[in-house]
Amino acid sequence: MEDNIVHTPVISIEAWRHVFKLDPDKDISDDDLDRICLSGTDAIVVGGSSGVTFENTVELMSRIRRYELPAALEVSNLDSVVPGFDAYLIPMVLNTPNPDWIVGQHQRAIQQYGYMIPWELIIPEGYIILNPEATAAKLTEAETGLTAAEAGAYAQVADKLMRLPVVYVEYSGMYGDMELVHHVRKGLSHAQLFYGGGIRTEEQAREAAEAADTVVVGNIVYEDMEAALRTVEAVRLTP
Repeated sequence: MEDNIVHTPVISIEAWRHVFKLDPDKDISDDDLDRICLSGTDAIVVGGSSGVTFENTVELMSRIRRYELPAALEVSNLDSVVPGFDAYLIPMVLNTPNPDWIVGQHQRAIQQYGYMIPWELIIPEGYIILNPEATAAKLTEAETGLTAAEAGAYAQVADKLMRLPVVYVEYSGMYGDMELVHHVRKGLSHAQLFYGGGIRTEEQAREAAEAADTVVVGNIVYEDMEAALRTVEAVRLTP
């Protein structure tokens, strides 16, 4: 390896309060992307549950890279992994009976590509998927009907046994149970709690910011840009 290669430093997710999640399989104009990236959000996460390819991920990354804010790729399949992001978020679905989504695909990826993986940029996430209608829930066979106690126990497995840096409560497409999210957060000692799902109003953004460490806003970007932008200040003004 040549000495003049510069490695991207590890980014600090602890500073992330508000994150926009952009889907490579969905269209966003240059003007709207400009507004998103200059909105004051803390980071951009690129990822989606379906239709994500190497080509559309490269295209979106190249557009985001014009702006000075952290950009992370949430890896949903190996074919869409693109070099050049500041970090790579690796989901491990905790509430599935199918071990393929916990360690199986991860093991195969490391066996095949381990020599290429920039380990200093890898951030594993313990996912708890709770919307039964979500594409991710159906794909991973997630057991979504959890009580707050059950979800909290999964989160503590990630936090205290697996020592994962992120626990991600995901309702993907619907606004979730904030009492459950509060309960999950109270049981965490080390992990940062991400919440994502169904945020469409400033009030929902504030409630989510009170319950979680990091609020992820996604679908509303493609439905109502003005509403999406208002979530940034709502989260920032929440203690």
